[in-house]
Amino acid sequence: MGDSPCIVHIVNASDAPFSEAMPGTQVVGRVVAVLHAVSRAMPAGAGTSEVARSAALARPTAHRLLASLAAQGFIDRDARSGHWLLGPEIYLMGAVAAERYDVSELAREHVAALAEATGESAFLSARRGGETVCLLRTDGSFPIRSFVLYEGKRFPLGVASAGLAILSFLPEDARERYLEQARLQDEYGPSHSAAALRERIDETRRLGYAVNPGLVVEGSWGMGAAVFGPSGQPSWALSLTGIETRFSADRRPELGRLLLEHAHRLSQRLAGR
Repeated sequence: MGDSPCIVHIVNASDAPFSEAMPGTQVVGRVVAVLHAVSRAMPAGAGTSEVARSAALARPTAHRLLASLAAQGFIDRDARSGHWLLGPEIYLMGAVAAERYDVSELAREHVAALAEATGESAFLSARRGGETVCLLRTDGSFPIRSFVLYEGKRFPLGVASAGLAILSFLPEDARERYLEQARLQDEYGPSHSAAALRERIDETRRLGYAVNPGLVVEGSWGMGAAVFGPSGQPSWALSLTGIETRFSADRRPELGRLLLEHAHRLSQRLAGR
């Protein structure tokens, strides 16, 4: 097959099915944690130890779950690197679910229009529980770009402009529960403490759009606006990223106006779908 990597299913007969090894509902949370860990590592995939750390599991437990998921087609393993990747069953299920949940086709023209109008990189991100995942990216004409955000990249809510925009417009009780539990400052520093986030949430609600002034990667700025689903919940976000000089104080209101305009139009289209 030339130099193309070989992707194979891994089945280990010595591993008991994980439903037998870990009885009870605890297994569901562990399986989900493993799938999330592999998803976050795409497209390169992750080794067993990396999955175990990310999912907060012992390495033997992570390996047993990965092997069992591979036997069912939910996980694949690259024979050369040994990395675990999402499997074909995930793709097939996603294709079926996309008919209800994927808004990419509706959003694509708005992402492209934002990139063309601003020259920056434009994105669509979706809320998935306590995270956002980037679904679409279109680069504008400005030659210097930020690559902090890309398709498939996940951030916790409140980190990066898309997640801050969504978090800011969640119902207050849900927002407070998240802030009390998230402890984002442990990974992202004091600028993501609950108190600091509450200040940025207040500003986002006042402006209508979120601003990330280089808090994830120094010099890489972002702005985002929430997109609301038919239920009225902020389920997606449109955002822009670029270098700091492109997000000057005199330019941000215009960028914010464009984001809000396209977010509103997309929300209306979703409500009528």
